Amino acid sequence: MATTTAIIVFTVIILALTWSWRILNWLWLKPKKLEKILREQGLKGNSYRFLVGDVKDVVKTRKEASSKPMNLSDDIVPRVFSYFQQSALKHGKNSFIWFGPTPRLNITDPELIKDVLNKKDDFRKLNVNPLVRLLINGLVNLEGEQWSKHRKIINPAFHFEKLKIMLPNFFKSCDDLIGKWETMLSSDGSCEMDVWPFLQNMASDVISRTAFGSSYEEGRRIFQLQIEQAELTRTVMTNSNIPGWSFLPTPTHRRMKQIDRDVKASLTNMINKREKALKAGEATKDDLLSILLDSNHKEMEEHGNNKNVGMSLEDVIDECKLFYFAGQETTSVLLVWTMVLLSRYPDWQARAREEVLQVFGNNKPDFDGLTHLKIVTMILNEVLRLYPPVIALTRTVHKDMKLGNLTLPAGVQLFLSIVLVHHDTELWGDDAKVFNPERFSEGVLKATKGRYSFFPFGGGPRICIGQNFSMIEAKMAIAMILQHFSFELSPTYTHAPATVITLQPQYGAHIILHKIGSP
Repeated sequence: MATTTAIIVFTVIILALTWSWRILNWLWLKPKKLEKILREQGLKGNSYRFLVGDVKDVVKTRKEASSKPMNLSDDIVPRVFSYFQQSALKHGKNSFIWFGPTPRLNITDPELIKDVLNKKDDFRKLNVNPLVRLLINGLVNLEGEQWSKHRKIINPAFHFEKLKIMLPNFFKSCDDLIGKWETMLSSDGSCEMDVWPFLQNMASDVISRTAFGSSYEEGRRIFQLQIEQAELTRTVMTNSNIPGWSFLPTPTHRRMKQIDRDVKASLTNMINKREKALKAGEATKDDLLSILLDSNHKEMEEHGNNKNVGMSLEDVIDECKLFYFAGQETTSVLLVWTMVLLSRYPDWQARAREEVLQVFGNNKPDFDGLTHLKIVTMILNEVLRLYPPVIALTRTVHKDMKLGNLTLPAGVQLFLSIVLVHHDTELWGDDAKVFNPERFSEGVLKATKGRYSFFPFGGGPRICIGQNFSMIEAKMAIAMILQHFSFELSPTYTHAPATVITLQPQYGAHIILHKIGSP
């Protein structure tokens, strides 16, 4: 008996020592080792602070920056990227900060950014918090063969020929928006409103129609749930570096899981209906879900219905949720900042309208015309430069790697600061913080002088699959708005860009519309 007790005690002691060592290594020894390696290469940052690193300061600085609006300026970095800008000013551009026990190295050199984005297998996406995955999963988080398989199956849905077929859906949603605004005009043909929720709803309508076709109404319900999920996700991300936090059954976490169950139930119902129709031999519809399922079936048939080939129901659900979130968010934020900037720069608004009327008159915009709108494209690129929908990308170093002259140890994270690079005067000139679409008059390559300094949709093999979808939709919307209205900022407009997953107007976008042709 005594021997058995001694063995149990000894085992418990060994287990306790093992776990203590692992925790000590994770929370202190490894971070200090990584810090030493980074400093030996001339990289600077704050000294590591046990467990929290710089997180408290990041959160505090973000709260201070978002507590009040900013002046009407496009120099938005101090507000949306305050701590990282302060770190870069204090420690240099390629400095590091601490996200808990993990050092995150800020990368702003275009050549290094190009390397990171092109070498997708060497520099991988971060392991996403399980709760964040409830909102954003699928292709954007996959790696290796899984990513290649999904990308191959999804690609046909975003081919230019398919986008041409979807154009009537883009038009219908934009036409509904114009119709709503026209009903709100006063007798003098003008109206003041917050255009932000209208643009969100329009982008949601587009993705509902193009992704789910006849299930449009159910698609709108998913959109409302996804908006709530995005707000909750932002709250969760604030605490994402506290070990074990995501597993606690807080009210926020419970609500997120309930939303996920509701969204999955709706999507499962839609997917099962489409699967049944496909098996019954019905013709493939031209919405994203049908194209995706058809592509998936073909892939599986080519490989003898091997279960390891193709996408599972869970995979398809994740991709549909991603369609929804990325498709709606990216375009709506691009449109709202475009309207804000064209309100502030009426000369560019006039030039864009003149081009639209020259190409289309008052007729319905067509695909070829949209692809040849030079001035509108210049404006959209400049908006994406100054107000990128996603302000940074993160990657992780999973094995010791060389990046330029740097030797990066496994465990370091890389922070590709889109908004810092896009506003860098050394890369874009003295007017880097000023709206000037003329810089894109000869295309992106000329504007960037061949450097990797413009990447609003990411880059390399993992560049956003929906980039063309978003740009065509944005061109359609802006062209139709310009055909029907002129617009200016309301005196009540408050300039406050803020990151809620994507870069949004914190207090909305209050704009005065004037019906064109009104007295």
